[in-house]
This record gives sequence, structure tokens and C-alpha cells, in this order.
Amino acid sequence: MSGISKAMTKFRLAVVQLLVTKVKADNLHRACSLVKEAAGQGAKVVVLPECFNSPYGTGFFAEYAEKIPGESAQVLSEVARQCGIYLVGGSIPEEDGGKLFNTCPVFGPDGKLLVKHRKIHLFDIDVPGKIRFQESETLSPGSSLSMFETPFCKVGVGICYDIRFAELAQIYAKKGCQLLVFPGAFNMTTGPAHWELLQRARAVDNQVYVATASPARDETASYVAWGHSSVVNPWGEVITKAGSEEAVVYADIDLQYLADVRQQIPITKQRRNDIYSVGTVHES
Repeated sequence: MSGISKAMTKFRLAVVQLLVTKVKADNLHRACSLVKEAAGQGAKVVVLPECFNSPYGTGFFAEYAEKIPGESAQVLSEVARQCGIYLVGGSIPEEDGGKLFNTCPVFGPDGKLLVKHRKIHLFDIDVPGKIRFQESETLSPGSSLSMFETPFCKVGVGICYDIRFAELAQIYAKKGCQLLVFPGAFNMTTGPAHWELLQRARAVDNQVYVATASPARDETASYVAWGHSSVVNPWGEVITKAGSEEAVVYADIDLQYLADVRQQIPITKQRRNDIYSVGTVHES
């Protein structure tokens, strides 16, 4: 905990599980209201869900896509500045150079864009009789890691399907991230099977906090999100979890607890780097 005062070892995190509609202006207005509510409850870092300004689906991405900076980014920047918080802007469909990306913009307490994470791993799955979804039909993948600094700790960003790739979380932890945030919209097939399991696995593997932000469940939508936005601690315990409906849930992140866990089970020091390693091929 070198260089961090005792007061800085704890901070409140809020996860906003927004009920997303087809009206972008309504989504933005409601998101801002809930972000302000979270800040009023003492949250210093607030996380919005994947595709919070648009319905989730390949048929919607082009219609709702924006530039970053753009309309949604400007709204997020302003509310982050007004509230003096770090705002992980879920994700929005982003258009750039004729390509579409699933992108998470992160804003600091001064409203500045800190990082822009483009979903690295596209959600292309086919579970016969249950669900088939191909993000790659319309989206392009990102190609870089995304981290940002806060006065509390370094934070690593992924989007939804990115959480299935353990290497990404390992690299973030290796680079000093103590909190990983994953805006994500798992569905009614993968949600009950893997949503919590993956969060707990990434938390235990790397002895970090993991936070996920899902849209609230809308049974009438073409893609029905599982919900159950959560925060998991470095011991693998779920310390807060939403239901399926719209909600804001909170967790007090304790970095001294994280340090204690790492001291008790010192896997970081016990890794056999003489036998194996996980690293990046290139830094962009």
C-alpha cells in the first residue's frame, strides 16, 4: 500500500443496472439520474451497463452508433464532472472510420476522457436450440488493453465477453490493477450458467475486486439480459448483487483487505515464471 494513505484504502463503488429502452434520450436521462443518485450515496467510482444508450443487438448498433466524443460521451463527461466521480460509461455503439465498435468510455472527476476501451473479444456464440449471436456481423474488435488510474487504485476495463478470457484479467492484475470492471449483458442461457462463476473466477485467480454492470432484464426485448450486476471481492465472495430489475447497488472496496488476502495466500510471489508466463504480444 505504499504511497496511499489509510483514508485512500477504502472507497465506495456503485453499479447501475439500467433498464434500457429504444429511446436514446430517455436512456441518457435515466442513466444520469442514477449516476447522480449513486454519487449522492458516496460513490467515487460508478459503472454503467453494456450498451446502456441503445438496445443490444446487431440490428441496432449502426442505428444508434455515435462518435466519441459525441452526444452520449458529452452527457457522461458532464455528469462525471458535476458529481466529481470516475464514471465507467458502460458501453455504446461507436462509429469510427466506417467501422463499428462496442466501446466503453471512462471519464474522470474533471469530465475528461481517460480511456476508451473497445471490446476486444466479440460475442460470437451458437448454443443449438438456445441462442445464436454474432457481434462480428456488424462490429469490429478493439486491439488494446484499457486501464486508468484513480487516487485509490488502478482499474482495468473489459466488456462482457472479455471476462471469459482469463489472460486479459491476469495481465491487468500483473500491471497493477486491483479492480476490474466489466460492463456486460449476459443472456438467459449464459447468465445463470456462467455470469457469477466467471466473476468469482477472475477475482480469485488474480486476488482483485471484480465489478460487473448488466442492463436490467426486459422480457419484451429481442435480447433479454440476465441482470444480476455484482461486485466480488478478492476472496471470491459476492459482496453485492442486484436482482433482475433496475437498481443501483453499492460495495465498499477495501484495498487493505486485498493486500491481506495476497499476504495470506501469496500466489503472486509463488508463480513459476521460470516455467510459464502470460503477457502481451504488443502494447498499443
